[in-house]
Amino acid sequence: MAEEKKSRYTAAQKKSAEKYIEEKLEEIKFRVPKGQKAVIKSYAESQGKSVNQFILDCINAAMKDLQ
Repeated sequence: MAEEKKSRYTAAQKKSAEKYIEEKLEEIKFRVPKGQKAVIKSYAESQGKSVNQFILDCINAAMKDLQ
C-alpha cells in the first residue's frame, strides 16, 4: 500500500485558505506557446518574483494610467 502523504497544513488551515481564496481572489487562466512558460518562470525567478507576481506587475505597469 502507498503511504499517505502528510500535509504541512492542518485541516483547519486548509479550510481557512480555501475560504480566503473563494472570498478574496479571482482566477484568470491564459495560454502561452509551448516553452514560453519556462521562459517566463525563469525570468520571474531572476527578478525574485513568482510568476503570478511578475504577471501582475506587468499588467499593473501597462494599466498605470487607469489607476
